[in-house]
Amino acid sequence: MSARAKIKNYILENYLFTDDQNALNDGDSFLQQGIIDSTGILEVIFFLEEEFGLKVADEEMIPENLDSVNNLVAFVERKKG
Repeated sequence: MSARAKIKNYILENYLFTDDQNALNDGDSFLQQGIIDSTGILEVIFFLEEEFGLKVADEEMIPENLDSVNNLVAFVERKKG
């Protein structure tokens, strides 16, 4: 399964409580759409660290890295090199 599929499935299952891929567009802002709050973002970070073997530094915890499926995928790809 691709990083995009893993991330999207995680968000759908844990925050939207569905497996309907159409319930979330990859570019939707989690914060603006009210999908994930600041505590939820910490859970997403734990998921990324566990699933992809990454370490997310404090300075990397910004919306440009974490606020949509697209941003998360790009962040994971940058971290993995």
